[in-house]
Amino acid sequence: MSLSDPVLIALADHFGIARSFQDWKGRQTSVSEETVRAVLAGLGVDAATHELAEQALAEVRDRPWRRTLTPCTVLQEGQEGRIDVHLPAGESVAVHIELEDGSGRDCWQVDNWNPDREVDGHWVGEATFAVPGDLPLGYHTVVATTAEHRSTASLIVAPGWLGLPARMGSTASWGYATQIYSVRSHHSWGVGDFTDLADLATWSATQGADYLLINPVHAAEVVPPMAPSPYLPCSRLFINPVYIRPEMIPEYHDLDDDARDLVARSKRIAADGPEQADRIDRDVSWGAKKPVLEQIHALGLGPARQMVFDAFRRIRGFRLHDYAIWCALSDEHGSDWKQWPVALQHPQSQAVAEFAARHAERVDFYEWLQWTADQQLSDAHRAGRDAGMRLGLICDLAVGVNGHGADTWMMPGLYAEGIGVGAPPDQFNQAGQDWGQPPMRPDVLAEMAYRPFREMVYAALRHAGGVRIDHILGLFRLWWVPQGLGPRNGTYIRYDYQAMVGILALEAHRAGALVVGEDLGTVEPGVRDYLRDRGVLGTSVMWFEMDDSGHPLPPWAWREYALSSVTTHDLPPTVSYLSGAHVDARNDLGMLTEPVEAERAHAAAERQSWVQALRDCGALTGQDPSDEQIVVAMHRMLRQTPSRVLNASLTDAVGDRRTQNMPGTTDEYPNWRVPLSGPDGHPIWLEDVYTNPLAAEIADVLNG
Repeated sequence: MSLSDPVLIALADHFGIARSFQDWKGRQTSVSEETVRAVLAGLGVDAATHELAEQALAEVRDRPWRRTLTPCTVLQEGQEGRIDVHLPAGESVAVHIELEDGSGRDCWQVDNWNPDREVDGHWVGEATFAVPGDLPLGYHTVVATTAEHRSTASLIVAPGWLGLPARMGSTASWGYATQIYSVRSHHSWGVGDFTDLADLATWSATQGADYLLINPVHAAEVVPPMAPSPYLPCSRLFINPVYIRPEMIPEYHDLDDDARDLVARSKRIAADGPEQADRIDRDVSWGAKKPVLEQIHALGLGPARQMVFDAFRRIRGFRLHDYAIWCALSDEHGSDWKQWPVALQHPQSQAVAEFAARHAERVDFYEWLQWTADQQLSDAHRAGRDAGMRLGLICDLAVGVNGHGADTWMMPGLYAEGIGVGAPPDQFNQAGQDWGQPPMRPDVLAEMAYRPFREMVYAALRHAGGVRIDHILGLFRLWWVPQGLGPRNGTYIRYDYQAMVGILALEAHRAGALVVGEDLGTVEPGVRDYLRDRGVLGTSVMWFEMDDSGHPLPPWAWREYALSSVTTHDLPPTVSYLSGAHVDARNDLGMLTEPVEAERAHAAAERQSWVQALRDCGALTGQDPSDEQIVVAMHRMLRQTPSRVLNASLTDAVGDRRTQNMPGTTDEYPNWRVPLSGPDGHPIWLEDVYTNPLAAEIADVLNG
C-alpha cells in the first residue's frame, strides 16, 4: 500500500525517507506504508498508529527550538554561514567563534522575522547570526553567551575543492588493486599479511605503479568465527590483527628456544591448512598467531618502544581503550555483545569499568595489537613510497559494520535498530541486496557533529596516500532494508552529503591524500557532478562504460576525474567475464530474474561489442585473439582514456579466473576466501607474481 497519510508523509520528509524512487529499469516505484513505518521505527520514532505519528511529528517540529544551537554546521572555505540561536523570548545573546588555534572571531546578528514559539509552556525566540566567510579550514567551536548560560556547538570549515595531491604531478598515475589476504608468500601464515603487502608494494613500484589499492583492513572478530568479508567488519576505526607478521615485531627476537619452536609449529599449522583446503581460512591463521603474539606481548617493551606505544595510545584516545575492552569481553563472552550479560552491554556501565580493571593486562594486549598492526601497515606504506610510488597505499573504507561488533557497542544509539543496509534490484543483482549492516542514523550522526565519520576517515588515512570510499553514494543516500521485508521492500534515506563530503575533503586535505569514490550502481542525477566539483574522483569500470544505446564508450568519452579500471573486486576477473562464466555462476546461485538464455546471449553480445571497440581504437589487432590478448588490449584502451588515475586488478595481471566475491551471496560461494590463483585455477604465491609475464606486459602497457 503506497503512502497516503499526510502525517506519515510529513515524518518521512522530515527524516529524508524517500516515498518513491526510480528503479534500474527507469520505472517510478512507490514505497509502501509498511516500509516507511519500519524505517521510522529504526530512527527511534514510534509511528505505529496515526495518533502516535501525530505525537512524533509535533515532537520533531519542536526539537530545534528546545536547544540553543544546532549541534554542527559545516561550511565550505570562503562561504559565509548562518547560525540560528534559540533562547527565551526577549533574552539577548552574543555569538563568537573559537578557532582551532585558540583565537576567536565575532559573529553579527542579521534579520530573522520568525515569530516566537510556545514550546513546553514557555515562549522561545530565534535569532540568526552571520558567520564570517574568511575562516580558516578546520574544526572550530560556536559559542553563544547569555547573561546566565554558555552554549557551544561545532563549526567545520572544509575545502571547497580537494583535487589531486601535488606529488601526483600532471601525468596519469596507475596502480594495482588487490585483496591482500589472498596474496600469500612462502613466509606468511596462510593469509596474506602486512609484510607481504610491503613486498608487493615494493614490486609494484618497480613495475612503475604509483599506488597499491587494497581491501579494507578494518578490525574483525578476535574470537572465531571471523567474518570473511573485509566489508563486514566489527570496527572501521581499528585494524584486523590477522595481518600482523609476528616475526617482524622487534621483541620476537627475545623469545627463547621453546617459544621459537611454538612459532614454527603454529606457522606450519596456519600455512598448511589453507593451502591444502585451497581456501583462505582466517580462523586457522589467527588461531595460530594469537598465542604467539601473546607470548611476544608478555616480554614487555624497552623504554624507547614503551614511549612510542604510549604516544599511540594518547593519539587514539578513549576509543582505543573502549575497543580493547570490547576485545577482552569477546574473549570471555563471545563476539556478539548483544548476547553478553545485560550489565556489560553498555560501554560506560560500572560493570564494564570493573571488568576492565580486573583484566587490565588483557586490555593492554589488545591495545598493543593495534599498535603493532598500525606500525606494520605504516611500514608497508613506506615501502611503496621509498621504492618510488607517488602515493603508496590507497586504503578502502567499508560502507558499514556488522551489528554485533565493536563500533555498535562503543557508540550506542548511532546505528539504526532492525535495519540493514543494502541495494535495490539492479541488472547484476536482480533480487536486490541486504548486506546485513545496520546503518548510521543521520540524525544522531549530526547530533554527534559527525565525529564517528571523522574518526573513520582519519583512521583510513593514517598510513595511506589515498582512500577509496566504498559506495560513496551512501554519503548522499542509503538503501535501508527493514528486517523481514527483504531488499526489494526497502527505501532510500538521505544524509547530509554536503557535511560528510566536506569532512572527507578536510581530512584528506590535511593528510595530503587522494579520495576516490566508488560511484557505481544506481546513481541519482547530479551526484557525480557534485563529487567532481568538490575534487573527489569517481570510479569507471570498463564493462559499465556504455553509451545510451548500450555500446562501449570510445576512450576519449571517459571521465577525466575518475579511477578507471577494466574490472573490480565485485566482478569476475576479466578472463572469466569474457567467457560468460559469470552468467552461469549467477544462474546456479539463483540470482537471475531474467531467463538464463537471454543473459547468456547478452554476455556474448557484450563481449563481441567490446572486441569491436578495441579494434576501433587500435588497441587490438589480429584475428581470433585469445582471452589474455583481449585483457591486455583492454588495458591498452584504458591507457587511451583521459582518466587521471588508472587501475589494474592483480587478478587480471596474473591471469586468475576465480572470482573473489559474488555479491548477493554469503556461504553459497566462498566470498573473500579465494587465494590468488593462476590460469589453471591453482593458488600461486607472491613470489610467483614477481616473474609473471602477463603482469609485466600489462605494466608495460600502463606505463605507455
